[in-house]
Amino acid sequence: MKKVLITFITIITMTITTELHAQQTDLERIETTLNYYLTGLVNNDAKTLTKAFHPTATMKWIDKDYKEVNAIKGLTEGMDGSPLKEKIKTRVVSVNISGNAASAQLEIQFPTFTYIDFMHVLKIDGQWKIVSKIFYTRQDSK
Repeated sequence: MKKVLITFITIITMTITTELHAQQTDLERIETTLNYYLTGLVNNDAKTLTKAFHPTATMKWIDKDYKEVNAIKGLTEGMDGSPLKEKIKTRVVSVNISGNAASAQLEIQFPTFTYIDFMHVLKIDGQWKIVSKIFYTRQDSK
């Protein structure tokens, strides 16, 4: 009976450890994807930013009324690789993963406003890609 219990505990421990390792690996890969987006945005670099998105990803927001565009087109239009004049701070607020789906909240802080981004990320053919982005623009006091 003792051997059965020890074997059972060992199997459970190995299963949990394997799952935690897979989650950690997925978290790291998702963070890499999110960093392509943030780095591309901060550096005004369309090529890097595009790596983060699935080609059909959408971007939606409210600006007096509902807006929806292809995320890559909407974000990269006008990007020319020249440095931005404003100092921008970015951070990943949270990442939640369930299997091959994840959501992330990001903040991109400019001097007078902050974008609050909510990203939906899917693992497609082994790669984590942003498939949709919604955002809110928070006006910050000076």
